[in-house]
Amino acid sequence: MSDIYLFGLSSRRAEWLSQRQTVIAENVANANTPGYLGKDVKNFADELQSTQLAMAGSNPLHLAASGGRATEVDSSKETAWDITHSGNSVSLEQEMLKGSQVQGAFSLNTSIAKAFQRFYLMSVKG
Repeated sequence: MSDIYLFGLSSRRAEWLSQRQTVIAENVANANTPGYLGKDVKNFADELQSTQLAMAGSNPLHLAASGGRATEVDSSKETAWDITHSGNSVSLEQEMLKGSQVQGAFSLNTSIAKAFQRFYLMSVKG
């Protein structure tokens, strides 16, 4: 079922959310490390813009498929709420908010995939 666009998109979103949760956990783990600058991954919308979906063909006369997407996560330094005297820019409150956003996004992503799966099964069964 991964060939269906919505399931592929849902899978990419889940991967992105998982990678963002990992970066948040690294930020929290380094909250007391002097000089550590908090990080965050690129927006999912920016990530989608870089994938450039294209049509694929089974005949050489058809349109050629574009290259695959990069699996790397580009971490960028975030704008911190506060930088302490030790040079650390991680705010635990900010990381808790981001963690809550990731949890809500996982829940929404799962709900949409389940609803589409039910819709797909109903259309196949008739």
